[in-house]
Amino acid sequence: MNSATPILLYIDDDEALARLVDRGLTRQGFKVVHAASGADGLDRLRQGGIDVIALDQYMSGLDGLETLERILAIPNAPPVVFVTASQDSSIAVTALKAGAADYLVKDTLGDFIPLLHVAIDGALRQARIQKARDDAEAEVHASRDRYAALAAEREVLLREVNHRVGNSLQIIASLLHLQANSSTQDDVKAALTNAMGRVAAVAQVHRRLYTSHDLKSVLLNQYLDALLEDLRRSAERNRMSRLTLRAEPIEIDPDRAVAIGIIVNELVMNAVKYAYPDGAGPAFHRHGAAHRHRHGIQARCQRRARSRPCRHPDRAAVSPRQSAGGETRECGRLAKRCAIHPTHCNHGNTITSRPAK
Repeated sequence: MNSATPILLYIDDDEALARLVDRGLTRQGFKVVHAASGADGLDRLRQGGIDVIALDQYMSGLDGLETLERILAIPNAPPVVFVTASQDSSIAVTALKAGAADYLVKDTLGDFIPLLHVAIDGALRQARIQKARDDAEAEVHASRDRYAALAAEREVLLREVNHRVGNSLQIIASLLHLQANSSTQDDVKAALTNAMGRVAAVAQVHRRLYTSHDLKSVLLNQYLDALLEDLRRSAERNRMSRLTLRAEPIEIDPDRAVAIGIIVNELVMNAVKYAYPDGAGPAFHRHGAAHRHRHGIQARCQRRARSRPCRHPDRAAVSPRQSAGGETRECGRLAKRCAIHPTHCNHGNTITSRPAK
């Protein structure tokens, strides 16, 4: 659109009236281009540079409505003001429904030219508003597409990061397992095994994030099941072969999943170490459960024996304060940071993860 001098294409087979329109609108700052027929007007429009069109109805060849239909079929066509000498309102209604910006009745003396000027100004203003709206919508769609592309790229990168971190942590856990098996000192073997369990707890979170459709949460039942399977494989003398889990499919954020995994690992290892240090025996199994609780999410590690009592009943449930070393202090810090509250009793250990306030 020419902002300095708008160009009007006036399509009318009345040459005398076209000259009146030219003189009247030129004084108002328009440049008027005349076409004597609908076909000539379409040819001139295809050359470009037209800002607005005034179109007569009754012409030889293509009439106004037929010409209007073909004009609006052209991409980015300028607005059209429909002009006719007919008083028939049905023509006005048909033109407006077909897409004309405005409609007015002309006379042979040119008295309609001021009204034509007003109609043209209104059509140009409406076209500018529509263009601004279309540009804004296009920018919104483009921004949405860019955001979607960035989000997809970010998701791919996060999956790749979780995949690589999970693999690296799994390698570290495997090295700790090999070192524990080769050690001849029980204390070193136990420390390495505990460290391996903690590393595996973190690795499982990254593995879950890599294989899940949701990168913002982890299903606690799947995570704990995979974590306990790692503990089963790493245990000596089949001491955790009867370790069982009952858990609800609770979604939890990755940070809290890591903390719960490390603490559950600590509880399970304590149960193995202190409840039955000489082995599980044929009638002993450990039971783990995770479910929704009125205070949040609750996980419980219990030992059950049907044929013989625990050799150390006073140590069967070990609280974080009773367990030795900086590892438990770290578990305490994790518990405090994630609003996890450990408790213990004669039947085992319980942790409750409360939602953040």
